[in-house]
Amino acid sequence: MIHGTWEPAPAARWEDAFLTGNGRHGALVLGDPEDDRVIVTHHTLVRPNNTPADTAPPRLAAALPALQDALLAGDATAAERFTDDRPLRWVRPFHPAFQTRVRRAPATPAPPVRRSVDFTTGVVTGVCGERRSEVFVSRADDVLVQYVSEPGPVVEVDLDHRLPGVPAALGTGRGIASAGRETVLTLRARYPDGPLGYTGLTLLLSEGGRTTVTASGVRIEGARRLLLLTRVRRHEPGADTEETTEREAHALRALAEPSDGLLALYARLLARHTALHGPAYRRVALDLEADPTERALPGSALLGRPDSTALLERLFAAGRYHLLSSSGLLPPRLTGLWTGDWNTAWSGAFTTNANLNLQTASAVAADLPEVTEAHRALIEGQVADWRENAREIFGARGIVAPSHTDGVSGHTYHFSREYPLHLWTAGADWLLVPLLAHEEASGRRDPRVTAFLSELATFYEDFLTRTGPDGRIVIVPSYSPENRPRRGSWGAIDATMDIAAARHALRAAADRAPAPDATRLRALADRLPPYRVNDDGALAEWARPGLGDRYDHRHLSHLYPVWPLDEINPYDTPALALAARRALELRGSENDSAHGHLHHGLVAARLGDAVGTEDALARVLTGDYFHDSLMSAHYPARDVYNADAAHTLPALLIEALVQSTPDRLVLLPAPPARCPRGRLTGIRTRFGARVDLEWSPGEYEAVVRPDRDAEVELRSPAGAARLVLRAGEERVLSS
Repeated sequence: MIHGTWEPAPAARWEDAFLTGNGRHGALVLGDPEDDRVIVTHHTLVRPNNTPADTAPPRLAAALPALQDALLAGDATAAERFTDDRPLRWVRPFHPAFQTRVRRAPATPAPPVRRSVDFTTGVVTGVCGERRSEVFVSRADDVLVQYVSEPGPVVEVDLDHRLPGVPAALGTGRGIASAGRETVLTLRARYPDGPLGYTGLTLLLSEGGRTTVTASGVRIEGARRLLLLTRVRRHEPGADTEETTEREAHALRALAEPSDGLLALYARLLARHTALHGPAYRRVALDLEADPTERALPGSALLGRPDSTALLERLFAAGRYHLLSSSGLLPPRLTGLWTGDWNTAWSGAFTTNANLNLQTASAVAADLPEVTEAHRALIEGQVADWRENAREIFGARGIVAPSHTDGVSGHTYHFSREYPLHLWTAGADWLLVPLLAHEEASGRRDPRVTAFLSELATFYEDFLTRTGPDGRIVIVPSYSPENRPRRGSWGAIDATMDIAAARHALRAAADRAPAPDATRLRALADRLPPYRVNDDGALAEWARPGLGDRYDHRHLSHLYPVWPLDEINPYDTPALALAARRALELRGSENDSAHGHLHHGLVAARLGDAVGTEDALARVLTGDYFHDSLMSAHYPARDVYNADAAHTLPALLIEALVQSTPDRLVLLPAPPARCPRGRLTGIRTRFGARVDLEWSPGEYEAVVRPDRDAEVELRSPAGAARLVLRAGEERVLSS
C-alpha cells in the first residue's frame, strides 16, 4: 500500500495543493520551488458578512399554534408564511488567513520538481534539485512548521494576504522585527466595517547567510537552512491585539529552544507531532492487492484510471488522512479545514442535514476518536444557542440544532420560503448519533451525552402535543431536508425523518432516565406514527396520507431509519427493508451532488445491496470529483471545492465490508464488485471489539479482538450464528 500521494509538478491551482493540518491550523502547500507558497487557515476564521449582525433565531413561538391548526386543516402552504420576513441570511463565511512565501530566482535549466504528502506523518515535501521543503502542522505544539534546506543563493520571505476573493477593504498592517538570524514577521488584518480580524505571525530562523529587511519582509543571502514557525489568531472582541501578538511571538521563540541547530529543532518538533498523528492514522488500513505499478503512479494519473483498485486504496487512505487532519477544535467544514479563496461556497460552513453527518460517518468504525471529540466540541459550544432555538421558534424547552452553522453561533437564522430550515427538528438527534456510537464502542457512557439526550427528549415532550383521530402523535410542522412533497409545500406534516429522529431520541433518552421518566418517554415514542409504504412499494418520505414523493432529489432524508439508524434493516424488519430498497431504487441523483451519491451508497450497504454500493462508487470515481490533492468537489468536473466525497468514501467502503450494532456483526454485507479481494484491518465495532477482515472470491477470514465480553449475532456469507466473545480472547471466523 502507498500511504501518501505525489505529483511531478507544482500545483497550478490552490485546489490541487497538498494538505496538512492539526484540526486547528491548516495548510495548503503548492510546492513551487521558485515561489514556495503555503496558504494558512484556521477553524476560527469566519468573517462578518453583509447581512445584519443580528443572528438570533426568529421569534415565532406565539404563531406556532395557528400554523399547526392551518396545516392540520389542509392549508398546504401555511408554513410558507411562518417567518419573521427577514431576508435569507448566510452564516459567516470561512476564509483563508494569508500565505507564507519563500521566493528565489528561477534556476537555469529548471530541475525537475516532485511534491508529495506522507499520510503517516502529515508532512508535505517538495524537492527540486538540492532544494527541499517540508511542511507539517503540529498536533503537539499547534504550529505550522516549514523547513527548507538549500533554499537558494538569495530568497525573499514575506506574509501575503492577497488571495482570491480577499475584500478590497480588508485593513492590513505588517510588522518586521529582525535580529541576527531570527525574524518575526507579523500580518494584522481587520475586516471591513468592524474592529474584528486576525493576526498571523511567523518566526523565521536562518542558518548561515545574511538577513536584510525589505518593504514587505526579509531578504536572506547564502543561508543553508530556513525554519518557519507560523500561527494565526482570530481577534476576540475587546482583546488587546498588541498584547496577544507579543504573547504569541514569545511562545514561538520558546518552541525554538534550545538552539542546537535548525535540523535538530525540526526533528524535535516533527517527533512530537508524529507521536500523536502517526498512531491515529495507522489504526485502520485497506489493502485491495492493487497492481504495484499503479500504486507507484502520481495521484493525477491514478484519477484517470477510475477502475483501478490502487485508486480506491489511495482515496481510502487520503480520506482518513484528511478527516483526521481537519478535526480537532471542530470537526470538518464543507471544505474540511482548507480553502484558498475568500468566496467559499455555502460559506464553507457546517451543514448538519447531510454533509457534516456524512463526512464523520467513519469516525467510530475507522477508529478516529479525535473526530468524535471534535464533533462533541461543536455541540458543547453551541448547546446554549440550541436552547434558544427551541424556545423562540417552538415555545419549548430543550434543544433544536440548526441546519447551518459557522462553528461559532448555533442559532437558527439561515432559512427561507424555499428552504424552511427553521422548521427542521431532527438535527440534534442526527448530530448525537456519532456520540452514541462512540459510547457503544467504548462501553462507557458520557454524562454530557446523557444530558444532551435528556434535553432533546424534553423538547419532544413539549413539541409533540398534536394528535390525530387515532390518538397517534402528529408531527406538525415537519420538514424533510431539502425536499417538498407533491400536493404539499416545504413545510408539511409527518416527515419520515422527523418521526425516526423523535422515536430514536426518546428511546435513547429513556434508556438512561429514571424509571418513571423512562416509562413516559417510551410511551410517547410508541405513539409516533408508523412509516408509510406508498403505491410504488417504496418507503414514503412523508407518512401523512396524501403527500406524494418527489424522487429526483440529492437528499435521502426519509432513509434515516436505515442509515445512520439501524431501525430498518434486512434482519429485523425485512418488509420495511424491501420498501426502503425500493425507495432507493426510485431515487434520482438530481444535480449529481457528491454527497447524494455517497449517501445512496451508505444506505445501499445497510440494506445489503452490493449493486447499489458499486453504483455509488462508480458514479463518484468516474465523475471527475477529485482534485490532484485528492480533496474532492461537490459537483462533477471538479466544480466547487468540497470535502463530502473525500471524507465519506472510507465510510462507504467500511460499511460495505464490515457493519456492527451493539448486538450484531455483519461481514461482507454489500462488497462492491470492484473489490473482489483484500484486507481491512483495525475496524472498531459497537460491541467493543476490533475486527481484521481478509476476503477473496468465495472465502473470508475475520479476526475478532474483543475488549469486553459480548454475545452478538453474526451475519456473514456463511449464514447466521451466535458469537460469544470474551474480553482479551481472540476469535477467528472463516467461511
